[in-house]
Amino acid sequence: MDLWAPPAAASGGVVLVLLLLAGLALAGRARARGGPGRRLTSEADRARFDTLHLTALAAPHLRQGLTAAGARPAAPHLRRLLGTPALAVVSTGELLAWESADDPAAVGGDGTLAAPHGHDPRVHAARAVTESRTRVLGAVEVRCGQPRCPLRSAVVAVVGVEDRVLGALVAYSAYRPTAPLVRATEEVARWVASQVELAELDLQRTRTAEAELRALRAQISPHFVYNCLAAIAVFVRTDPDRARELLLDFADFTRYAFRREAQFTTLADELRNVERYLVLEQARFGDRLTVDLTVAQEVLQVTIPFLCVQPLVENAVRHGLESGHGTVRVVVRADDDGDAAVISVDDDGAGADPDVVLAAVEGRGSRDSIGLGNVDLRLRQVYGDAAGLVVDTAPGAGTRVSFRVPKFVVGVRPG
Repeated sequence: MDLWAPPAAASGGVVLVLLLLAGLALAGRARARGGPGRRLTSEADRARFDTLHLTALAAPHLRQGLTAAGARPAAPHLRRLLGTPALAVVSTGELLAWESADDPAAVGGDGTLAAPHGHDPRVHAARAVTESRTRVLGAVEVRCGQPRCPLRSAVVAVVGVEDRVLGALVAYSAYRPTAPLVRATEEVARWVASQVELAELDLQRTRTAEAELRALRAQISPHFVYNCLAAIAVFVRTDPDRARELLLDFADFTRYAFRREAQFTTLADELRNVERYLVLEQARFGDRLTVDLTVAQEVLQVTIPFLCVQPLVENAVRHGLESGHGTVRVVVRADDDGDAAVISVDDDGAGADPDVVLAAVEGRGSRDSIGLGNVDLRLRQVYGDAAGLVVDTAPGAGTRVSFRVPKFVVGVRPG
């Protein structure tokens, strides 16, 4: 029997409210059984808690996407959420997970699953997936030929993201499905879809951050490497020991800047690399460049995106000195501000037109402002818009670039 096509996927918050309502419905059934009045509140509270608890247990697995690795550990919690004797999660043509109170799935040598009693959830879900609509299957469609098989019907609800159908939930029942079970299965399928969509967004955000980091490395590399080697070459004849030290600093700097696996680092490591960079630049510019570095002990171990301070310092040095300004003083600060760290880079160089700097931060300007837009984008991706760069500047007034990051964020660790 076909049912209506489900509406577009609800947001995670809406789905959670609907799940809470399902919990309240369970409590209502407990009341209908004649429980004492004072016990009704505890039954309702317990139903709400169970709903929230089960969704919390399933969510981390589903954030891996609609895959076998995510669906299998999530399936027991989804089955308990619906209260059915068996549940299957299928993608387009593959059985990702089978969960039953009594009959586990058979696992083949290649890791593929096979449902017991000859059931094939892929067949049961095929038409619903093709038509992108909920279906209810009766005994004729679900029966497996085993006289003691407890499964007599099923509700198939589609899991879709935007205009794509990714798979389906198949909730099996020992009785004729009721309208509440159909609605509950649809809502759980929508919630699963919302978690899968978040997984896709996480993956997209990670890939974007990696691409931005690769772009930043490529942007730093050409002019900086050439200038460093040119500066070191000057000391090879006049001061070989100094040249050797600078080469070691250059090697350490490039080893840090171009390591492939890094997404995040500690503020201490980032500032250590900033110091190497400034040593190399002072070898090039001599007394024209003076540097002050002030760091609060409390923020040294704060985790920040990799290469988010050094490009700001490089920008200050380059625009301060290469613009023809006589001397430049660069001040790098990392201050403790309660639950956050505030990092700032000041220079007393030539300054700039605020509109030009804004265009650079937003990625609309030239490549002259090294790294500003890149760093701003990555900070916002990790911490939200409030963590973006703040730039204070004006022609002839120097420049101050700062940002604020929380001391701790779940899932953000040095690596």
